[in-house]
Amino acid sequence: MDTDNVKNAHPAGASPGRTGVSGSGPSAGLHAFDGLAAAVLDTRGAVVRWAGTAEDLTGFRAEEVCGRPVQELVADLPDNLCGATQMPASGRVRLWHRCGDTIDVTFRTTKVEGTAEVLVLAAPTHHVADHEQGAALLRALSAQNRITIAVHDTDLTTVQTNATPGTLDGRPVQPGARLSDVLCAKDAENLEAVLRQVLKTGAPVVRRNQQVSWRHDPARQHTLSLSAFRLEDTRGRPTGVAALYTDNADQMRARRHLDLAREVAERVGGSLDVVRTAQDLADVLAPAFGDLAAVDLAHSVFDGEEPSKQPGSGDMANAALAPATAVWPAGIKRGEPVPPLPDHPLLRSFRHGETVVFSLDDFIAMVSDPHLVVYLVPKDAHSVMVAPLHARGLTLGAISAWRCGRSAPFTQDEADLMKQIASRGALAIDNARRYTREHRAAVGLQQLLLPPATTDTPAAETAGAYLPAGGGAEISGDWYDAIALPSLRLALVAGDVVGHGMLANATMGRLRAAIQTLADLELEPDELLTRIADLVQRLAAEAPPGDHDIVGGTCLYAVYDPVTRRCAIASAGHPPPVLIRPDGTAEVVQISPGPPLAVCDMPYETTTIDLEPGSVLALYTDGLVEQHDRDLGQGLRRLTDALAASCRPDRALAETGRALLADLTDQAPRDDATLLLARTRAVPAEDTAHWEFPADPAAVSEAREWTTRQLTTWGLQDLLFTTELIVSELVTNAIRYGRAPLDLRLIRHNVLVCEVTDSSSTQPRLRRARTTDEGGRGLFLVAQLAERWGCRHGHNRKTIWSEQPIECPR
Repeated sequence: MDTDNVKNAHPAGASPGRTGVSGSGPSAGLHAFDGLAAAVLDTRGAVVRWAGTAEDLTGFRAEEVCGRPVQELVADLPDNLCGATQMPASGRVRLWHRCGDTIDVTFRTTKVEGTAEVLVLAAPTHHVADHEQGAALLRALSAQNRITIAVHDTDLTTVQTNATPGTLDGRPVQPGARLSDVLCAKDAENLEAVLRQVLKTGAPVVRRNQQVSWRHDPARQHTLSLSAFRLEDTRGRPTGVAALYTDNADQMRARRHLDLAREVAERVGGSLDVVRTAQDLADVLAPAFGDLAAVDLAHSVFDGEEPSKQPGSGDMANAALAPATAVWPAGIKRGEPVPPLPDHPLLRSFRHGETVVFSLDDFIAMVSDPHLVVYLVPKDAHSVMVAPLHARGLTLGAISAWRCGRSAPFTQDEADLMKQIASRGALAIDNARRYTREHRAAVGLQQLLLPPATTDTPAAETAGAYLPAGGGAEISGDWYDAIALPSLRLALVAGDVVGHGMLANATMGRLRAAIQTLADLELEPDELLTRIADLVQRLAAEAPPGDHDIVGGTCLYAVYDPVTRRCAIASAGHPPPVLIRPDGTAEVVQISPGPPLAVCDMPYETTTIDLEPGSVLALYTDGLVEQHDRDLGQGLRRLTDALAASCRPDRALAETGRALLADLTDQAPRDDATLLLARTRAVPAEDTAHWEFPADPAAVSEAREWTTRQLTTWGLQDLLFTTELIVSELVTNAIRYGRAPLDLRLIRHNVLVCEVTDSSSTQPRLRRARTTDEGGRGLFLVAQLAERWGCRHGHNRKTIWSEQPIECPR
C-alpha cells in the first residue's frame, strides 16, 4: 500500500460531505459500529493482519493497510506515545477514517502467545465509556444486598444473578435455576406471568409489589418490589428479561404503620362509652398489629372515677378482647379481673410508663408457675407487647398485643408505634371516663328531680316513662309530673326545656319546683302558665351573655277533678294530649295552645273537657312524635294509633308506657322522649253532699245540723264534733265577709273534705288573736282541727277547704 494513499486518502481539512461515502457522514458509520476492532502488528509496528471489524471501524480494507506502519493510521499521536520504543499496554488515540474524518478510539494490546507479534483491540471511546459505566453500574447493583438482580433467558431460566445466601430465601441461586426452584409454585407462576408479559410486549414493569413465599418456608409471606425490562440484541430481537427484586418489607411495614395510626385516629374515640372505646381500640390492633389484643382497665375507670396513681394488675379488669372469634385462655375473659402478677424488671418498666415486650421465656420466668402460664398465655403465643394507657397524669390500664404461630417477633419501631397508639387510645378512654362521670352525675340529678314513675290517687293512677336523647347518652330537660291537689284533684304536667346537659337539667328542676309551688296555690291552668312564663323570662335575663336564647321551653298543665269528672287544660306551645276512652277509641284533644314559655307576653287559654271514669289521658313531649323520618302530624297519628291499641284496662300503665317508648322512638333518638299516662277515676255521687245556704247568720246552725245528718249517714260519727266546728267557722266567715251565692260541700274518700264557697275574692288570712279580741280565731281553730286547709280562687268565686283523715278509708 502506498503511504501517500493512506495519508492523503482524505487530506486534512477536506469536507466529509464530498467523500462520496454512502450514509450521512462519518458519524453514521461510526455510530453504526458497536463491535471490537482487531489487528496484529509485527515487531516493527507494521500491520500484518487486519480483521473485518477493523475495516468496519476505519473503512480501510486489509490490502490497503497490511504491511504499512500503524502510525500512518494515527491522526494525532499523543505526546506520551511520541518516541515510544514499544507498544503501550493501553491508550487512547485518534485514527483516520477512510472518509477523511477521525475516530476517537480506546485500545489495548497483548502479545500473541508463541510469537513476537502484538494483538491490538480497539473500540470507539464513547462505546468503551458506555461499557465501563454499564459494568460499573452492574457491579454496584450486584454489590447491593438489598437488591437482587437476575437475568432470565427467553425461557425464563436464570442465566445470571447476584443472589447469594442472605438474599431471597437465604440460599444461593445457581444459573439454570427457575423461579419455581426458589418460590412456592403459585407465587412462581404469578411472577413468571409478569416476566413473560414483559418479554412479549417490551413494556417494562416498575416497582410492582408481589407477595411471595419461599419454597422452604411457605407459611411466611414476604413483599418484593419487582422491576423488569426486556433485553434485546443489536437487531432488536428479545434475548431475555432483566429483573430487579427489592425487599420491600420496610416500606410496607412503614405504610402499614401509617395506615394503622390513621385507623386508630378514625375509629377510636367515636364513642363516649368506656367499654365501647376500649373495644374499638382492641379491634384496630387485632389482627392488623398482633394476632390477639386485649385492653384492661382499672376498676374505677368503668364507673367514671379516677384510678389510683399506680394501678397493679390485680386492680384491673378486662374491658375488651379481639378478634371476636379468638380462643383465649381461661384466665383472660371479658369483664373478669386480671390476676395479679409477681414483681419483675419488665413489669417495673411498664409501671414507669414504658412499653415492654415479653417473650414466652420471659413470661415463664416471671410467673414461675407452669399452671399460671397455661392459664394466662394464648395457644401458640411466642411474644406479647404491653403498653400502659396513660392520659392526663393517670394510668388508666394497659393494652396487650400477642403474636402467635409463625408471626414475626415485635420490633423496636413497632414498640414505638404501640406507644403512640396507646397514648391516643388512653386519651379517648379518658374522655369516655370523664363523660361517664359527668353523665352519671346528670342522671343522678335527674333521678332526684323527676317524680316517682307511678302514683295512685283518688283522681287517677299514673305512670311516667322517660328516655334520654342518644339512647341514654345525653340528659335533657324533658319532664313529667303528677301533683295531688286538695279536694282529691290531680294536676298533670309535661314539659320540655330547650337544650341538653346540666343547664337544661337545672332549668327543668327550677321549673318543676315552681309549678309544684304554684299548683299548691290552686291557680287556674292559664294563670299558672302565665306565672311560669314570667319566671322563664327572668331566668333568661339572668343567664350569661350569649345564653339568653337557650333558656325556654314548652309546658302542658292539666287539672282533673274526680268529683265533677272534668279536666281543665292549658298549653304553652306544647303538643296536645291524647285521650283514650274506655271503649278503646283515641283522639287528640283539641286545645288552644299559647306561645312557648318566655317567647312573648301573649295570654294562655284553658280548655275544659269531660272525662269518663277509666279514660286514659296521655301527655308527652315532642321527642316521642318528632323523628327524623316523620313530621309532627305523622308522629301524632302514629302515637294515637299505638295508644288505642295498647291502653287496655287489663294492662298496667307502666308496662304500656315502656312498650310505647320502645316502639315509637329510634334506637338512639336525637331528642328526649317523655310519656305520662293517667287512667282517671271518679268519686261516686253518694260520696258527695251539696247544700246552698242563705247569707243569714241563722244558717250557721242549719249548716251544723245538715252536716251532722250527712256524717251520720256516712257512718263518720267520730268526726262529728270537729266537723261541726269547722263548718260553723267557715260558714260564719262566708256569711260575714262573703257574698251570695253561698255553698257547702262535703266529699268522702280517704279524707273528709269540707268546702265553703262564696262569690267574694277576698283572701282569708290566718292570724293570732290577742287576748282581748272578740273574733279572729275562726281560721286558727280550723287549722288546729283539720289536717290541712287552704283557699283556691276561681272565676268570681273563692273556696275555703279543709281535710280530715278518715281512719278506715273506703
